[in-house]
Amino acid sequence: MINQPFQFEDWLRTRGLRTESALDALLDGANTHPHRLHQAMRYAAQGGGKRIRPLLVYAAGELGTVGGESLDAALDAAAVAIECIHAYSLVHDDLPCMDDDDLRRGRPTVHKAFDEATALLVGDALQTRAFEVLANANTNANGDVQVRLSMIRSLASASGSRGMAGGQAIDLESVGKKLDLAGLKQMHAMKTGALLSCAVSLGGIAAQLSSTQMQHLATYSEALGLAFQIVDDILDATADSQTLGKTAGKDAANDKPTYVTLMGLDYAQQAANELQEIAIVSLASFGDEARALKALAGLVVKRDK
Repeated sequence: MINQPFQFEDWLRTRGLRTESALDALLDGANTHPHRLHQAMRYAAQGGGKRIRPLLVYAAGELGTVGGESLDAALDAAAVAIECIHAYSLVHDDLPCMDDDDLRRGRPTVHKAFDEATALLVGDALQTRAFEVLANANTNANGDVQVRLSMIRSLASASGSRGMAGGQAIDLESVGKKLDLAGLKQMHAMKTGALLSCAVSLGGIAAQLSSTQMQHLATYSEALGLAFQIVDDILDATADSQTLGKTAGKDAANDKPTYVTLMGLDYAQQAANELQEIAIVSLASFGDEARALKALAGLVVKRDK
């Protein structure tokens, strides 16, 4: 049997459509009472974006030997849950008490399109919805409860005070200060890397990968998470607002430490490329089954927004 060449664009399109379909199915309808809150939740979660985290869930989930409808349901639940957490974090990041931004994904931010109080509640509700979706996931029949608990534990750890929320706290505390490279890496690992790593982990948990396989994925996602934030730093310094879909130059304007301000543009780009290579090499034991994860590493580093 001749192996067909991997069509990454086709893979992106099908998994992207699957993500949108799962979000539509697992979020409450806009006509659900209270209407304004649910409309705003959908505005936040379905307003576009790269969907990198759900794509990582699906790519990691394809590495296992289990399959069928139960795995599909578990991956869909994980993809929606991780995107709900990500969307909530963006809504809260954009609030006046945080980054005070008016533009997100090329549209008015939630507190501008609705109001500040609604935006606060949108973030709260999307966060709790993420865990509700995972708790209700129809996962694999073998060890179903343990799979769900492991997924919930992973997402809670990645999004809490020792993960994404903690990274945001460090970011806010670092405005106007001079972090060294180690401090910057720690902040990025928590603020951005933790949730990206969790996306990969959720896919692996749903597919019931071995502990050794999960360790290889952890090496991959740690490198990928740092590369993602470095590229964000580069784009904030070099791209325009129309391309980014959000306000460009905010880091410099707010005197935030970044890879570019700390080490320079050339160093930052070199670091991102080296991390991409580390991520790809860590997947060697998976062979061709990891081609989607390898391609996603390239997408993260070479993106222009």
